[in-house]
Amino acid sequence: MSRKRRPAPPRHTPAERTPATQAKELEALAREYPQDREEILVEAAGCWGDAGRHDRALTLYQQLLDTGCEEPDLIEAYRINTLWEAGQRAEARAAAAQLRRRHPTDAGAWNFVAETFETAGELHDATDWFTAGLTHLLGPATPLTRRSVEDAPGGYDIEMLVIGRHRVRRRLAQPHDDLDHLADELHKHRPALLRGPGTLDDLHNPDHLRAAESGDPDALLTSIEKLTVEVAARRAALSRPSMTCALFWPEPEFTRLLAQWPTLEDAYGADHHDHLCRVEEILRRLSQDGEPHLGIAQGSVNDFEEFTRNEGLPPQDGDTRAEYTADLAARGQAQAWPPPRNSPCWCGSSRKYKKCCGNPALT
Repeated sequence: MSRKRRPAPPRHTPAERTPATQAKELEALAREYPQDREEILVEAAGCWGDAGRHDRALTLYQQLLDTGCEEPDLIEAYRINTLWEAGQRAEARAAAAQLRRRHPTDAGAWNFVAETFETAGELHDATDWFTAGLTHLLGPATPLTRRSVEDAPGGYDIEMLVIGRHRVRRRLAQPHDDLDHLADELHKHRPALLRGPGTLDDLHNPDHLRAAESGDPDALLTSIEKLTVEVAARRAALSRPSMTCALFWPEPEFTRLLAQWPTLEDAYGADHHDHLCRVEEILRRLSQDGEPHLGIAQGSVNDFEEFTRNEGLPPQDGDTRAEYTADLAARGQAQAWPPPRNSPCWCGSSRKYKKCCGNPALT
């Protein structure tokens, strides 16, 4: 039996398309496409949270946990985060303690709860969660090396645990230990466009972090100037021929692309949601394979047509699309992947990467 294709939610004007509107659309979609129920309801719960309707988000997470889901530890981590955002801190702490006793095997669950405590300013608890997650996932006998992290299942999320732990311990002014040195090593071997200038200690400088969070205009101006330098460095790195980019089509361009060349559905997906998942999956696979320079190039149909016309290349040929992607990167029309977990997602949704395409439950 063929799987029923899931369409994109109905379109609305920007004024109409609020997080609550999106959440309602997604709940309706989950009823129509039960085979994708977990993925859709996780996304709907995130939208309810963005709308400030934590009660609705908690109800959806609990429904998933009560009726059986593929990733219960990750869903419970999302529920804990929502409890905290709803002001139910005692319940969140109790749920976190219960989850920890289950020893989750999902690095994303450890990350999400650790970042919940970090965002709340509970830095010692955050450090404890980052450390415990690494201990459980790597095992006490595993050597603390870059290779052991890269070779471990879910290596990307484990790397985020190491980096996150370094960030919080830096804010606590704690001395470097073996795991912090591992974080330095992992950061040093990241693509240059992801590192920016300086070391991980520079990036996690607590004075810079506090200044950026303070709202002080002078401090914010200093942070913006520093960011400008980093952006310039990243743009320069983007022009390197060795950089590998995935081609991303924003939703209006994606619709135009398939209307003009329907056979490209095989390459880019049947709908825009499928396309986003494919882009993220391609980049994660390349990262796991050790590809050092990764990014996302954003295409447009008009630009693509002009490129193929100037180069005399057939638009539907795979090599043509690869050359177009490389050309976009060389022109600086690409962004680094992955973005920081708490930064806006690369897809343009305005949601945090960790709650959007970087959400392990949605890829």
